[in-house]
Amino acid sequence: MQIAAKYSHMNGEEHLMVHEPELWQEVQDVILGVDGEACRNNSSRERGYGEETMLYSPVDMNKAFKEGFEERGWHSVSRMISDNCELEVMREVTGDSPDSPKPAVEAAGYTPSMACNQTDFVKSRVAVEVQFGKYAFVANDLFVKHLSFFISDVIDVGIEILPMKHLETSMPPGIAYYECDLLNALRQRRGVPSVPLVLIGIAP
Repeated sequence: MQIAAKYSHMNGEEHLMVHEPELWQEVQDVILGVDGEACRNNSSRERGYGEETMLYSPVDMNKAFKEGFEERGWHSVSRMISDNCELEVMREVTGDSPDSPKPAVEAAGYTPSMACNQTDFVKSRVAVEVQFGKYAFVANDLFVKHLSFFISDVIDVGIEILPMKHLETSMPPGIAYYECDLLNALRQRRGVPSVPLVLIGIAP
């Protein structure tokens, strides 16, 4: 796979180039190391073609990215949250460290209802989400995952990897793609979401 396009939000790429150039190079190396044609093994008629078509498998592409990042020491990080306490308690535990807020919630007299924010790969305060899922998942990545880890002082930059439109057309229906989510980001203007990001569009 190749990087076909990228967009730096709130100087996300500039931060990486100055402060984490080796990590930024690792991200690019992982992308280049993914064999797209090896993942083009999903036989389907879903897109209405007159004959059976071989599509890129989102599952296999995710697996290839996972192997590439994990080989370089990137790992998943989870952050526990509680969503069933009063407003003031919720404000107190939101933005805490990624450790469980359970003790603070129990001390306030509530039984915690624990949920989890999880990001795909983190290394040295940089998070990467590889998204070959449905449209809504990208908004969750940008406005929930990356933002949550940023305000909790776990990361400094978030990276979102998406297929370009012409790659998306060779995948199962409903997959998010770079051009659409770039437009969504631009509609929010410069400071939203309030986390430095790099959106990357990939293609064979």
